Amino acid sequence: MVVAQTTKTYPLSAEELSKINAYWRAANYLSVGQIYLLDNPLLKQPLQLEHVKPRLLGHWGTTPGLNFIYAHLNRVIKAQDLNMIYITGPGHGGPGLVANTYLEGTYSEVYPNISPDEAGMKQLFKQFSFPGGVPSHVAPETPGSIHEGGELGYALSHAFGAAFDNPDLIVACVVGDGEAETGPLATAWHSNKFLNPVTDGAVLPILHLNGYKIANPTVLARISHEELESLFVGYGYKPYFVEGSDPEPVHQAMARTLEAAIADIKAIQQEARSGGSSERPQWPMIVMRTPKGWTGPAEVDGKKTEDFWRSHQVPLSNMAQEGDHVQQLERWMKSYRPEELFDETGALIPELKALAPEGERRMGANLHTNGGVLLRDLKMPDFSDYAVPVEKPATIYAEATKVTGGFLRDVMKLNMDNFRLVGPDETASNRLSAVLEVTDRTWAAEIKPEDEHLAPDGRVMEMLSEHTCQGWLEGYLLTGRHGFFSCYEAFIHIVDSMFNQHAKWLKTTRHIAWRQPLASLTYLLTSHVWRQDHNGFSHQDPGFIDHVMNKKAEVVRVYLPPDANTLLSVTDHCLRSRHYINVIVAGKQPSLQYLDMDSAIAHCTKGVGIWDWASNDQGSEPDLVMACAGDVPTLETLAAVDILRQNFPELKIRVVNVVDLMTLQPESEHPHGLSDKNFDSLFTTDKPIIFAFHGYPWLIHRLTYRRTNHHNLHVRGYKEEGTTTTPFDMVVLNDLDRFDLVMDAIERVPSLQSTGAYVKQAMQDKLIEHKRYVTERGDDLPEIKNWQWPY
Repeated sequence: MVVAQTTKTYPLSAEELSKINAYWRAANYLSVGQIYLLDNPLLKQPLQLEHVKPRLLGHWGTTPGLNFIYAHLNRVIKAQDLNMIYITGPGHGGPGLVANTYLEGTYSEVYPNISPDEAGMKQLFKQFSFPGGVPSHVAPETPGSIHEGGELGYALSHAFGAAFDNPDLIVACVVGDGEAETGPLATAWHSNKFLNPVTDGAVLPILHLNGYKIANPTVLARISHEELESLFVGYGYKPYFVEGSDPEPVHQAMARTLEAAIADIKAIQQEARSGGSSERPQWPMIVMRTPKGWTGPAEVDGKKTEDFWRSHQVPLSNMAQEGDHVQQLERWMKSYRPEELFDETGALIPELKALAPEGERRMGANLHTNGGVLLRDLKMPDFSDYAVPVEKPATIYAEATKVTGGFLRDVMKLNMDNFRLVGPDETASNRLSAVLEVTDRTWAAEIKPEDEHLAPDGRVMEMLSEHTCQGWLEGYLLTGRHGFFSCYEAFIHIVDSMFNQHAKWLKTTRHIAWRQPLASLTYLLTSHVWRQDHNGFSHQDPGFIDHVMNKKAEVVRVYLPPDANTLLSVTDHCLRSRHYINVIVAGKQPSLQYLDMDSAIAHCTKGVGIWDWASNDQGSEPDLVMACAGDVPTLETLAAVDILRQNFPELKIRVVNVVDLMTLQPESEHPHGLSDKNFDSLFTTDKPIIFAFHGYPWLIHRLTYRRTNHHNLHVRGYKEEGTTTTPFDMVVLNDLDRFDLVMDAIERVPSLQSTGAYVKQAMQDKLIEHKRYVTERGDDLPEIKNWQWPY
């Protein structure tokens, strides 16, 4: 342990100390200028109210600490030629990261109008948190960033995701003490049990304790030094402490501590890579305790500001109302002595510019922070080689995800340094165990003799934290690799907010010219709502689809393959795709198979289509359209069509299956959307449509409300009715079963409303029979379990 107050060694010479402190002052000056100034960037004139932005938006409190760390990381990168990136956990440290990438030159390279001179500095200041400018947090627009700072909790899991399979990379991850109170961050500390020092890079967590959140103290800043040290030793880290408020000794302590931490990392990697100890190493981490709002105003209007929560956002506000605030701001900015940092043209003086690394060693220019530049296509097996032979539709059974597991196994085998599968302890449960034929589960903690498929170099990553799995995969993808996330459908909701942030990142980066497209993030949601009959109501929720559909069409895709061959086709497509979030919902239980591989490919390519083998309206106009999306709704639709055709042989029925949910939207709303002409061709302009849907019914109405025939659309889906029961009883509880679908058809086809009374009554009788049978036997009727397509 190293404590700043007791240090006896001084690694920085007087000249080095002066220069690194000056560089820090420059970053602080630029940070304050971004928050406050519209004009007069070098304070060559007395500061006036008209030089100040009318709306002051930004966050100062965490920024000086981030600037301090950045300056010191630059020093070790340059001294030791390190390959390092910087992840900023504190939510709104945007001014600091923009300032530092501007000082190192990266910012002006990607934004030439923000030039390294007075005019560029003026534009740098104006654009920050300003209409048409850049956000107040570390955002996609910030060079060197792979972590959106708008929400807290994910920095450390992103950092480890970036380090996996990057043996030469060191990821410096600053964790804010407010962020450290979140659940996702708490679980992410355990990522050190999954890091392989032989094949992976290193993560250097830096917990920045500045004591306060927006308006309250932080938990970790108010526990004793001994308790804090014990906490991180218990997590498996070797904690170093850098503490203080006097810049000179803190600079010395940080310089010495970083050297020690980097030496630890190199020693761990050298021992592991030379065949030494196989025990899990004690990776270093740093606790840096400095004042919130460090170097800012000590007091404002007689109230404590520096080292208190009042410095969190804008310490000096109400500039027009408070007459002396403009002068206080001027004194604050001049305390950094800008005339010593920038020349007459506004350029950083050469001796300070020389402190930054060069080229791609600059953290803002490191290629891993623009992962699309490094992205390589996956080597892909031919998915059709895994096809289930289907000679006659709906007469043979297969487990769709188990079949896809064989495909993923061989994807993994061909891409052993470039592809990972993540999930919360559900790979086997979700029938993807075939991947374990070519790799183990990642595990760097203790392994017992009786353990199976655990190894430090495993590539299946399982931890019972959806947050951490999501963060790992995002970090992995953002740095130029590929992956796949398998999860129970109901519990993917745990990462709703993380999904939001990644979707926003993808949308924003689509419009940033220097950001290159990434591999898509693909979810396979299985153990879904209709086959969670054994786990019950708590496991029954298809609502993630609704959440996804709120995002922009240029980012999201949702697929509902009804059988194994369509799942193979969709999975192959998703793994090849770029810069999307793909959601695939598919069952894992043995189920009927509908399409041979050629038909599956054609159907998935269109995304929606008529199943002619299940329809009898060829050469005429249908009386009824029976539509479906999802494996269980497809089964119930086909069974309902069978009943209708047996009882009403003259009835013309068209069966339409939807694989790509986005096809239901107008083409003006989504690139996959059907034109009105094509939609009307499939669904007619005036005939009743019975639509059996995997999820909540209103989503289909939302997607189709502007279509010509929407008034004839009747949707059945999940109605928030569930329990521990049989598979068929689940669909009965939600009126999605074949008998209810038949009754819906009778009620909506004019020619059946008078002639279908006996059939309708027979359907009601079947529902009564079903309920009695499952209550007495605990199983579904044989005619339900054994149904197959008879035509």
